[in-house]
Amino acid sequence: MSLLRRMRDITVASLNEHLERSEDPVRLIDQYLAAQREQLQQSERLYQQCVTHAASLRQQYLTALETKEKREQQALLALKAGEEHMARIVLQEKLQAEEKSEQYRELYEQAKQSILDLDEELQQLKADYKEVADKRSYYLARMESARLQQRLHARSSVSQDASPRMFGRLEERVSDMELHARTLRDVRRMGRESYYGAGNPAVDAELEALRNRLNQEGTNNHEQNIPLTKR
Repeated sequence: MSLLRRMRDITVASLNEHLERSEDPVRLIDQYLAAQREQLQQSERLYQQCVTHAASLRQQYLTALETKEKREQQALLALKAGEEHMARIVLQEKLQAEEKSEQYRELYEQAKQSILDLDEELQQLKADYKEVADKRSYYLARMESARLQQRLHARSSVSQDASPRMFGRLEERVSDMELHARTLRDVRRMGRESYYGAGNPAVDAELEALRNRLNQEGTNNHEQNIPLTKR
């Protein structure tokens, strides 16, 4: 397993562990996604460097192979011309080019394999990034649902708790008003009874005055009804 893949596995495992204990999973996921974006950018830059390096190795390999074939043809022509010494020199260069082409071919094959491995890991990193991004949407939706449920329950609780209290306070207020009205009525009634009832000096005086008036009127009427005697 490559170092990049091992780091990826450790990172994902660490994220899952922290998500279980986190009170704000969305924030934690955002931090992870930011780190993943940076890692993806670095990996993509490394991939491009590997591709460029592999292209350079391939060119070196093809150039050496072409030189080898060209020196072989030159050696054949020199030998046909009877120039054996020149043919040997050209053949020596041909062997050097052949060795060089083989070396660069091996390096090129290694580079191609590295590119394949890195491309596979890049695809995995992108898949992991998408999976975590989807998790973020999921957790965000869960948190929004929980928040709305909390608001709904809080609102229902307030309404249910407030209604009895509201009507209880209203009942107390109306009862107080009724009690106050009854108290005023009783006070006024008592006032009238004490003012007009027996035992009130002013009323007694008025009553006595009326009695005297009636007695006086009765006396006058009696005198008027007595017949006069003749003298």
